[in-house]
Amino acid sequence: MPGRDYLAIPGPSVMPDAVLQAMHRGAPNIYAGALIDMTASLVPDLRTVAQTQHHVAMYIGNGHAAWEAALSNVVSVGDTVLVPCTGRFGHGWADMAQGLGVETQVLDFGKNAPVDMGQFEEALAADTQHQIKAILAVHVDTSSSVRNDIHAMRMVLDRLDHPALLMADCIASLGCDRFDMDAWGVDVMVTGCQKGLMVPPGMSFVFFNDKADAVRGQVQRVSRYWDWRPRANPDEFYQYWNGTAPTHHLYGLRVALDMLMDEGMEAVWARHARLARAIWAACDVWADGGALASNVADPANRSCAVTALRLDQGRGAQLRGWLESELSLTLGIGLGMAEPGDPKRDDYFRLGHMGHVNGQMIMGLLGGMDAGLRHLDVPIGAGALDAAAAVIAKS
Repeated sequence: MPGRDYLAIPGPSVMPDAVLQAMHRGAPNIYAGALIDMTASLVPDLRTVAQTQHHVAMYIGNGHAAWEAALSNVVSVGDTVLVPCTGRFGHGWADMAQGLGVETQVLDFGKNAPVDMGQFEEALAADTQHQIKAILAVHVDTSSSVRNDIHAMRMVLDRLDHPALLMADCIASLGCDRFDMDAWGVDVMVTGCQKGLMVPPGMSFVFFNDKADAVRGQVQRVSRYWDWRPRANPDEFYQYWNGTAPTHHLYGLRVALDMLMDEGMEAVWARHARLARAIWAACDVWADGGALASNVADPANRSCAVTALRLDQGRGAQLRGWLESELSLTLGIGLGMAEPGDPKRDDYFRLGHMGHVNGQMIMGLLGGMDAGLRHLDVPIGAGALDAAAAVIAKS
């Protein structure tokens, strides 16, 4: 199709031209020169994005790699973790822990609402012997678009005087939804580069505070590769990576962080919130027709980075197919929302609105969806685009 494709999936996100141009170069010297100084300059800005004064370890790998890296530093075979789940990725992190020989207590809160703090507190209060070593909490589950209150979890831990580490998965949310690692009392946070950080997939990060590092000091065996200590405080450049650096990702990340620092994190969060509200306004109007529904009913529990939707009679998949073939607009699949063989599996789809997005892109996304819904003769309410435009116009 003429014109640019629009990849509106919840990661990888739209990559800025400046990031791609920065990566388009020959291989640099990895032993001396400008690359070494540039890499050191990434750390303060990564801390700013995460709102922390503490440590960050960088890895070559995806978000699953960050899951395993974080776990490998703080838990051992036979330890117990508590995993409150609100979608596929909470269960995924629990499965990763099980693969490392860790006992998991899973609290499944479904796929439509956040963690119930009463039940969460009840589970922790029952652990009178403090067998639970860590909480594995997903801030935004990319599959369901549910956003959880991580700060509230810390308040529960403090109220019970429970020593478990609070670990947060911010793979979908960092740089999109407001996150304040230190103020919220998060001990370990994991993320990837391909969403709010606007860099092609391939790098992940584990942020950790001194409390978590003290736990790391008590773990009898940590693999050389996953060990966060040399990566966070390297004596030599290669120790950042335990080998060869992801050179071109570093060039792209430097430019992406420059863009975030220039905009300012308050403005970044406000932009994502504004564009998300525009999407929700349109979806609420379309939903008046009775066929389309948001997966998360309460806007207070929705992510500003991803929106999960359902279109009945399997028309979610039909809508995605028509938009991709006719408009070069790609929406996300309904990942993990229904099991294989479930006739409702094709109902679900997701919109990614994270990272390098602005008002005209979101209005284009919504305009394309409006055309697709009309093509499929889906009953929809009138005025969805007007509602979205009003949200953007007010700001």
